[in-house]
Amino acid sequence: MKIGLVLPTSTTDPHRVLGFARRAEELGFDGLFAFDHFFPPGAPPDRPSLEAYTTLAAVASITSRVAIGTLVTRASLRSAGIIAKQAVALHDSSGGRFVLGIGTGDALSRAEHAAFGLPYLAPGVRRRHLVETVRAVRALVQGEPWDGGDHVPAMSGPLRPRPSDGPRVWIGGASEGTAVAAAQEADGWNGWGLPLGTFVRRVALIREEAKRGGRLVEATWGGALVLGEDLGEAGRLLQGRAERGIATDVWAGDIESAAAWLEGLRAAGATWAILLPAGAPDRMELIGERLLPLVRAGT
Repeated sequence: MKIGLVLPTSTTDPHRVLGFARRAEELGFDGLFAFDHFFPPGAPPDRPSLEAYTTLAAVASITSRVAIGTLVTRASLRSAGIIAKQAVALHDSSGGRFVLGIGTGDALSRAEHAAFGLPYLAPGVRRRHLVETVRAVRALVQGEPWDGGDHVPAMSGPLRPRPSDGPRVWIGGASEGTAVAAAQEADGWNGWGLPLGTFVRRVALIREEAKRGGRLVEATWGGALVLGEDLGEAGRLLQGRAERGIATDVWAGDIESAAAWLEGLRAAGATWAILLPAGAPDRMELIGERLLPLVRAGT
C-alpha cells in the first residue's frame, strides 16, 4: 500500500507548499495530492486557498518521484474539456505522475460556487454530471470525440499535443452510488474519511461491480490523521481541535495504533492511504520518520 499526503494549500504562501513537497519526497512518501477549493470548505470566502492545478504544476517541477494528484477535482468547477486539457498537461509534463481524482463536491462547496459565479448542480444531478464528465474526459484523452449527453455537451477535440497516455482516473465519494460509479467508469475509487468497516463494505461492492464488467478498479482511502507521540498527546491535540471549532470526527491515536489501522486498510484492499496531517505543524515529520517505516515493514 502506498502512502500519500495532502498538500497544505490553505495558505497565502506557495513556498510553504513547495517546501512541504520537497520534504515529503525526501521522507519517502509516495504521492502528494491537492484539494480543489477556492477557499477552505465551510470557511468565509476571504480565507486563502491555492488553486489546485497551478500548485500541482509547481510541485511537479521541483519533485521527480512522487505521484501528484487532485483529491478531488470538482466536476462542476471546470468544463470536461478544460479538465482533460489540464490533466493531460500535468500528466505529460510530470513524466506520467498525475492522478485525476474527480468528484461531485457536496453542500459545503455551494458557497464557493456563489462567491465565484459558478452554477451549482442539484444533488440529484451531480452524480449523473460526474459520470458524463468522466466519460467525456476519457474519450478526449484517448483521441476520440465525446458525442454529448444530458449534462455534458458534445466535444470533437482533439487534444493537442496528443497525450502519450492518459492519467489514472479515480472517482471520489463516500456513498454506495459513487462507489458503483467508480467501479463502472474509473480506474480507482477514493473514500474520504470512511471508518474501516464502511470502507470494507465499499471495497466489496466495488469488486463485485467491477468483476461484473470485467474491470480492475483500485480502492484508496483518504482522510485527516491526528497523530500523537502517545495516546495522551493525541487526546490533547484532538481536544485542541474541539476548542477551536475544528471537526473531531477524524482518526486519532498514537504511532503504533496508526500503523495497525493502516494495516487494516491494506488488508481491506486499499492500494493507497492519503493522509492529511493534522494537529501540529511537525506531524509530517512524525509520520515520515516514525510511522512510515512501520507501515513499510508491515507490507
